Amino acid sequence: MKFGIFYELSVPRPWDREAERKVYLNALEQVRLADELGFAYVWAVEHHFLEEYSHCSAPEIFLTACAMQTKNIRVGHGIVICVPEFNHPIRIAERAAALDIVSGGRLEFGTGRSATWTELGGFRANPDETKKSWDEFVHCIPQMWMQERFGYEGRYFSMPSRAVLPKPYQKPHPPMWVAVTTPGTELDAADRGLGCLGVTFASFAEQEAKVEEYRRRIKNCNPVGAFVNEQTSTVNFLYCHEDDEVGIKTGQRLLGTFNYLAAQLDMAREMYPTKSYPTAGLLPALRRQASGLGDGDRIPQGIAIGNPERIIRELKKWEAIGVDTVNFLLNAAEVIPQEEVLRSLRLFAREVMPAFADPRPAQAAAGGER
Repeated sequence: MKFGIFYELSVPRPWDREAERKVYLNALEQVRLADELGFAYVWAVEHHFLEEYSHCSAPEIFLTACAMQTKNIRVGHGIVICVPEFNHPIRIAERAAALDIVSGGRLEFGTGRSATWTELGGFRANPDETKKSWDEFVHCIPQMWMQERFGYEGRYFSMPSRAVLPKPYQKPHPPMWVAVTTPGTELDAADRGLGCLGVTFASFAEQEAKVEEYRRRIKNCNPVGAFVNEQTSTVNFLYCHEDDEVGIKTGQRLLGTFNYLAAQLDMAREMYPTKSYPTAGLLPALRRQASGLGDGDRIPQGIAIGNPERIIRELKKWEAIGVDTVNFLLNAAEVIPQEEVLRSLRLFAREVMPAFADPRPAQAAAGGER
């Protein structure tokens, strides 16, 4: 099992001149350290208008900065919004290819469609159309990368035959993913040969059932790209400390703060009832848990907070149900001081990561890498 870090870039008020810059610079320092420590991925969301919760509206800029300051860690869109009112597919393909080039072929290309009414309504996007446009985009973008010239007449965009440039450094193209936030999206991922980028906080039983069905279904997929990306991931929180009590207390503050911010979001299902968004996602549970900023009276199952021994036990449960990668949120609204975040990363790498090292000889393990 591999590990990554995952960014919302939440910025607490008051927003003085330095507030956003501080959050970005802290995140970049964490990414540099994660690269040195052997973390496999850094992911960044695309969100718009979500005050305090996420100020990451241009992830391609943040991820380019990550790529320029690191050597090995793979940089991931988690995700690009594939809705025409947000992003034109030609521009998505161009920007992603450029990022793959400057990163030396380290791009992971995650796709999705947004889940909040704040964002969908802000761009005047129709929630009933977003899954259809996402499907059209993910079929076309890899063809833009692989074909010398590409032309298309479709429902959500059309173009005459043109050379979409540049082409990605990775051949035939970067691995493709889809964000899984609503029930059934893991099946959409499997049918299209896409990696399952889990970004909700599900129970072990729910995740195990999803992974099992995903693995079964992807065997008979019709991939949208040149190859099948059969990987599953889940998002988690990380705070590692030698003292279990201190680790839990600080980790609960991280969870509570994130839950509080997330619980304020206006989800599409709540504001615009539609079959396209059948549930409110993770919000009901978060609202039950978050009665106030920093609230948290229990440790949810599977969460990576506490001392190294506790974290190993919890992560082994994810490994046992077949999750390939766990991606960690390290902070929320800067509630944990930067030096503590960095210390937590170092301790995790030293004490926890060896418990998940590939037991195969180095040469054999390398043979399975991209």
